[in-house]
Amino acid sequence: MTVRPLNLPELGLLIYLLRGTPQAAQLLSELHTAEVAELNTDSIGSLRFLNHMPNRHLGERIASTQFLDEDSVPVFAALYLDQHGELYELDCWKPNDAPVVRIPAF
Repeated sequence: MTVRPLNLPELGLLIYLLRGTPQAAQLLSELHTAEVAELNTDSIGSLRFLNHMPNRHLGERIASTQFLDEDSVPVFAALYLDQHGELYELDCWKPNDAPVVRIPAF
């Protein structure tokens, strides 16, 4: 598992998703130091946010959106928190199970 910072397209998508959520101020302030691991090596966009808390698991979905990929197939994106209210996972997928090619500028 490769750990890395967010790239610009991911950061733009996350800022877009977090706008207007009750936790926006706190979560947006943490993005510049966020470390992530890609969940799917043949596609882009699905990420797990890493931190040092043990026994983390999926909590609530706090935001979602959709956009068109380069092949004109819709991409669905959902952002989840863990059970402690920390960023946990960004999930991006296509209904045809094809890999996501590109996250557009948001």
